[in-house]
Amino acid sequence: METRPAPEATAEPADGGPSALRRTLHQRGLRMTPQRQLVLDAVRDLGHATPEQICTRVQSAAPAVNITTVYRTLDLLERIGLVRHTHLGHGAPTYSEQEHQHVHLVCHSCGKVTESPTDLMDGLAARLLAESDFVLDPSHVALSGRCRGCRDEEEEQS
Repeated sequence: METRPAPEATAEPADGGPSALRRTLHQRGLRMTPQRQLVLDAVRDLGHATPEQICTRVQSAAPAVNITTVYRTLDLLERIGLVRHTHLGHGAPTYSEQEHQHVHLVCHSCGKVTESPTDLMDGLAARLLAESDFVLDPSHVALSGRCRGCRDEEEEQS
């Protein structure tokens, strides 16, 4: 399946530590700051998180960091290929690690988000390329439906 690379993605994946972020920033002439590390750590710890959730986590360690700093840092981290955002429904996008690519399955009844491998979209990606000359980025996809728990609950109530 063909997918588009992340903007300015690094050739080597982040190893998860501060040195990876420091190295990636240094390669682009940028410097490491405690705020950048805190934002990246929050993204990793929270999994799928909105900028507001990330800001709350960062502020628990650094109360002076504001939401504008978080948005700017998320934008930078996305441009250098360390995080990516997805729209899981209405409202703010959620951010997750770039190296952890997956399709989001969102239950429209309870809001539960489940991850599924991107190869789930291989057939659709191939068809879109063949019929529309369009290259799908499956890791930026959120599919809406109903989870097993909500379907089972509805059956029990019937």
